[in-house]
Amino acid sequence: MNVTQLADRLRNDENFMQNVVRWEVQPAREARTVPFPDSLDARLLPVLQKRGIHQLYTHQAHSIEATLRGEDTVIVTPTASGKTMCYNLPVLSAILRDPDARALYLFPTKALSADQVSELYEMIGDLGVDIKTCTYDGDTPSAARKAVRQAGHIVVTNPDMLHSGILPHHTKWVKLFENLKYIVVDEIHTYRGVFGSNLANVLRRLTRLCEFYGSRPQYILCSATIANPAELASTLTGRPVTLIDDNGAPMGERHFVFYNPPVVNRQLGIREGCIPVTRSISGMLLKNGIRAITFARSRLTVEVLTKYLKDMVRDPLGNAGRVRGYRGGYLPTERREIEHGLRYGEVDAVVSTNALELGVDIGSLDACVLCGYPGTIAAAWQQAGRAGRRRSTSIVFFIASSSALDQYIVNHPDYFLRQSPENALLNPDNLYILLNHFKCAAFELPFRDDEDFGNAPSPGELLEYLSEQNILHHVGGKYHWSAEDFPASEISLRSATSENFVIIDITDPARHRVIGEMDRFTAPMLLHENAIYMHEAKLYQVEKLDFDACKAYIRQTEAGYYTDADLNVSLSLLDIAEEKPVPGGGVCALGEVKVTALVTMFKKIRFDTHETLGFGPVRLPETDMHTTAMWWTLPDELCASFTGDALKNGMLGVANLLRIVCPLYLMCAPQDIAVQYQVRSPITDKPTVIIYDNCPGGIGLSDKAFGMRSLLLEKALQIVTDCTCECGCPSCAGPAGEIGTNGKQAAIRILRELTKDEPAR
Repeated sequence: MNVTQLADRLRNDENFMQNVVRWEVQPAREARTVPFPDSLDARLLPVLQKRGIHQLYTHQAHSIEATLRGEDTVIVTPTASGKTMCYNLPVLSAILRDPDARALYLFPTKALSADQVSELYEMIGDLGVDIKTCTYDGDTPSAARKAVRQAGHIVVTNPDMLHSGILPHHTKWVKLFENLKYIVVDEIHTYRGVFGSNLANVLRRLTRLCEFYGSRPQYILCSATIANPAELASTLTGRPVTLIDDNGAPMGERHFVFYNPPVVNRQLGIREGCIPVTRSISGMLLKNGIRAITFARSRLTVEVLTKYLKDMVRDPLGNAGRVRGYRGGYLPTERREIEHGLRYGEVDAVVSTNALELGVDIGSLDACVLCGYPGTIAAAWQQAGRAGRRRSTSIVFFIASSSALDQYIVNHPDYFLRQSPENALLNPDNLYILLNHFKCAAFELPFRDDEDFGNAPSPGELLEYLSEQNILHHVGGKYHWSAEDFPASEISLRSATSENFVIIDITDPARHRVIGEMDRFTAPMLLHENAIYMHEAKLYQVEKLDFDACKAYIRQTEAGYYTDADLNVSLSLLDIAEEKPVPGGGVCALGEVKVTALVTMFKKIRFDTHETLGFGPVRLPETDMHTTAMWWTLPDELCASFTGDALKNGMLGVANLLRIVCPLYLMCAPQDIAVQYQVRSPITDKPTVIIYDNCPGGIGLSDKAFGMRSLLLEKALQIVTDCTCECGCPSCAGPAGEIGTNGKQAAIRILRELTKDEPAR
């Protein structure tokens, strides 16, 4: 059965359609093409024509022309629109004309690097010219590294390797830095928050070294659809950029199905679980021979769904290779094997986190299932674009969970289909991040007294501070590195810590083997002692988590359940930056806080029924994070008017509502921002609702929330008053079982008080 036949069958299935909120059909779009630009080297044309490319899509031609005019460019078009040509063609053209020219390609993941290099190899092979293209990352053999440094025309790497493996050793890369003409940064929409803020500083260091060696390379940046691509590209590079967003690529017909699982408890507003429904729909696609990718929001959900689908297709010998899981934490060889199987049709179904959201070539898939809202419109479209990449008809199922954000999206499909995608926010001048990169830059080259660091603020003050700490030594008008350690090795670009936990399988006493890794912040949730760790549908029990050595020891088991841990968070005040009065006598403030997180217990959840079987304790140290926050203290008179638990229930309802509106109106992913309520806050000593950036140092979301505080409260009030439920549900203030029967009305009272006209100032 093909996609068109399946769509017709489902539309005639009353049981299925009664849960479909919207069935949107996006028509096929024809390609818009133009001739090759005259400025392109003519030797490339036969190579392209051999591949059946006789003209370029409009965005490809426009971007190549702008690049060859000497402009920094950012290309923003959907998945599978041929963005690779936008940088490969001008780079190859430049090297054909000047064999000394060099280019540096940056991809966010090793998988993407390997995928893009294979395509580049093929083009260079057809050209018959000696253009050396080399991958330089942690997997590059030591024997090959010297050759890459000396002879590589195109060096393909990732930000982490550039940060710790290339820039600190720039004296070995003189040929590259002296002749660097192009810097390609792909998938820039992934560079947000901490990762993006770090990369912007890595590029400041790269630009500084290029200036030292006498080169001024151009930037070519590519992105999936986001709201602020030019702003993001300019912030990353520190330069103005030319935006190319006129997409000329074709697209096949796409069906987009918004599916809201049926209500199983109308009084409490609880719906059938998202995972069982995803299991059913993904299983239907698998049984009908439709190759599909299923996206889930967590590693745990990926493993649960992978197990369910593998159980459907196991042969008599127990093999189920037609179904694979894919997520961070798998070893590189395992990920490459899965990607190869997808590309060459050996895998019919894959269940993935957003790790396969990026443009790795995974062949032709016909369907995509989103198990819950990915968190942003940009991510949802990027995931949906993984199906139908060969211009054929495709189908996408969005299956909503009971979470308030999912329910808002599924009940307002026009918001998803018509709304501009999110802004990608980053803050390169975050003091926590900036100081680290000043150390790295000083290690690479001494700072002159009058030297700037890109457009970073107050470089002199930071250099003087590092000098006072005996990290730098000021002599002869320059700041020299004087510490013994190697600064780049201590800094992780992707998180606040550089330490990953290694996961070691000890099932076979004679052969312990590493099967994965996990970051320090996630490990306490998923690798605590007695946790069930799932890997490619196999179950392991954690025997020991060695927090000091960053190792987790696991043993294979046949448990009929999986585990999920609870995280407790507390906040304390560090500094207040700004305060504004709130109607009725409260205060809205912006400042810095310390967030302390501690995993205290876990629960056991049975497969299939998802019932809770029991609980267990977790004994691990707490983790601290300094970040920015904004908060409202409630007026004393309002608080005094509540009796019993009404105030607590109402504040919980307000917090739940802000968790819906903050990602929507701050244009960020839900995990980027956190919302807490405290009936007696240690920060203010009063009932307080707090919003904070969920990353060290903050990336500006709390500042943005403080500036639009009235809008956030008004939208929260609109959602809760528009909802037809009696006492609260997952679509508004939260289910009555969570916020009590009086929680919804208490939340409405609080929001109405806070949204009164602000007093004259």
